[in-house]
Parts: sequence; structure tokens; C-alpha cells
Amino acid sequence: MPSQISNNETIESAHQAVHSINPFKSGDSSREAVLTYKIGTALSWLLLLITSVYYTFARPHDGGNGRKDRHTIWGQNDLHPTAFALNSVIVSIYWIVLYILQIGYSWHLYSGNSVYVTAAATVGSHFILNNLFLFAFIMLWVRSYFWIAELILALNFINLSTAYFNHSKTPRWIHIAVVSAPLAWNFVALYWAGAAAINPNGHSLVARIVANIFVWGILTYGAFFLAAYKDYTMGFELSILAAALGVGQFLTKTIAFQWIFAFVIMSVLFVLSLAVGIPGLLGQDPIKRGQIVSEDRERAPLLADD
Repeated sequence: MPSQISNNETIESAHQAVHSINPFKSGDSSREAVLTYKIGTALSWLLLLITSVYYTFARPHDGGNGRKDRHTIWGQNDLHPTAFALNSVIVSIYWIVLYILQIGYSWHLYSGNSVYVTAAATVGSHFILNNLFLFAFIMLWVRSYFWIAELILALNFINLSTAYFNHSKTPRWIHIAVVSAPLAWNFVALYWAGAAAINPNGHSLVARIVANIFVWGILTYGAFFLAAYKDYTMGFELSILAAALGVGQFLTKTIAFQWIFAFVIMSVLFVLSLAVGIPGLLGQDPIKRGQIVSEDRERAPLLADD
């Protein structure tokens, strides 16, 4: 009996030791975890950056140059003029700015201020997973594996949603770079890839009617974060992506409701985001972005009153 108790204690001690240095444990900011985040963040970010830039200008060559299902990222968008085809210029600018902001996020892991290191480490695992999921998505998207690409986006949506609801109080620039901007993009990308999987040619009247209904989900999703979390960053980001959808649809099918709906959604989200965000931008936030708050406050509604 004593031997069994001793073995159990040994196993439990080993389990606790492994758990204590697990870099994917929420909020883990131990030295070992931070080192893992530094390496994982840099490598995964570079992997996604290089992959996205390469496939923006070149199509895959595996399977031979004669493969008609291999295209660039935006080549797929143009070849499949669905009701959720996007404007490449607006989305590309969106991602260029996001990549720059993510450099700023990574810098926090090297900060001499332990408070900022802890804040960055809190969402580190979600950031790394997001980069890996989007790398897989691009590799599948350019090869026309739309259904599997949609599944990858769904998994990443769960990852980013978990990051948002568990860590909604990270400093503003970390929040934008790692949580809200990737989540806003992933939500719209679910429509983008899903439409290509269901209706690749974009000529189905029924699919376009359904899309005219589903597009309002962007407004509903943004309004949720504005109302429940007072998160104007999500509102502005979804507004930009709605603009990308509106321009893309106008250039794809001028006589249609989709681009009109997209611009209406863009306008409403932009105005609502201004209404929610102006107090914060004028320095009247009840919780100033950039401050590190306790775990209990972290789970409170974003920018909510005490």
C-alpha cells in the first residue's frame, strides 16, 4: 500500500512538472514557456508571411503545370465569382497592416517589462495556432481543396474565439494583432471559402439569394461584439472587410443586391464603431487599453463600466 501511494505521488509530481512548463497552458509566462513562444511565434509568423506572399504571385506547381485546379490566392477568387468574392487590394492592405502589427506583438515577448511579457504570453499559443491553421488553409485553397480549407477555417474560428472570450482584456495592440483582426478575417473567410466550396461558379440564383441573407451575419456578428463587449476594433475590422466584399461584388456582378447589402453593412458597422469607440479614443475609456488587468477583470465585458 505505501508503495502504491509513493508511485501515485511520483506520477502526480511528474504530471505537475510537465503541466507547469506547458507552453500552451493559458496564461503560462514561465521562462521556458516564453522561450517557446519566442521561437514558435517567429517561425510560425515567417511561415505564414512567406507562404501568403509567395502564393499571392505564384500558383502551386506540384502535380505538373497542366493542373487546372492550381491557382494563386487571388486567382482562385477571380476564377470563382461567388457572392462572397472579395476585393484583393483592400484585403491585401488589411493583411499588410496586420502583419506589421503582429511584429509589434512579438516585440512584447522580448520586453524587459514582465507585465507586457505576461500579456503577450497569455495569447501566444492562440497566435501560433492561428498562423499554422492559416498556412494550412492557403495550401489547400490554392489547390482547390475548398471543403477541407473550410474545415481548417472552422477549427481556427474555434481557436480565435477561445482566445477572445478568455482573454478579452489584453492591451489594445496585442488584442488587435492577435485576437480581433484575425478573428474578423476568419469569420469573413468562412463565407469566402464556403461559397467557393458550395457554388464555385457563382452562377446559381438560389445560392446568391441565400448569400443575400447570410451576408447580414457580418452585421449581426459585429453588432454582438459592439453591444456585449464594446469592442469597436471588431466593428472597424468587419467594416473594412465588408467594404472589400462590396467592392469585390460590384466588380463581379454590378446588377445584384450583394454589393449594396455589403456597403450598407460597412456603413452601419463603421458608424456604430465610432459611437462606441469615440469615448475611448478621447481618453474616456473606463478601462484604458494598454493596461494589464487581473484575470477576473479580464473576463469582464470589453471596455465595460465598473
